[in-house]
Amino acid sequence: MKYTRLTKQQLEELHTEFINFLATQSITADEWQEIKQNKPEVAEDELDVFSDLVWEGVLQKVSYLENVSKQHMHLFFMAEKEMKLVSIKVLNPDIDLTTSLGFNWFKKNWQSDFVEYLTASKAYSEDKSLDIFGLIQEGAVITKGDLYQWFDKIIG
Repeated sequence: MKYTRLTKQQLEELHTEFINFLATQSITADEWQEIKQNKPEVAEDELDVFSDLVWEGVLQKVSYLENVSKQHMHLFFMAEKEMKLVSIKVLNPDIDLTTSLGFNWFKKNWQSDFVEYLTASKAYSEDKSLDIFGLIQEGAVITKGDLYQWFDKIIG
């Protein structure tokens, strides 16, 4: 398995897509029930393959990621050949960017001496999707990129 298996909730939400996935392999609903009961390892394999297909589809569409922690924001843009980063560090230990109060402080004070910026870029490895998945595993979330685009204009 290349990525991670979708959660039970995610699989339930993709129920129709999973049925279509089984149909492409000529597996009927009755056959699927039989596989689950009599060949659980085969059922597990099918779930893994389906999960990888879903992840691959999602990851190929990702353009922006954000990873926000108490004192840092890492804003990523997935360009064609490299990922670009805008990194923001808040030097005021009383500020927590993960709270609305902390983020509002940041919006008012982003130009102060209590905020540092860094930009960087990094070429992808041989597998761009796996690079993106690694960032998600580390806590990044897929976004529309509003913050990245704003900062790119300001400090770019």
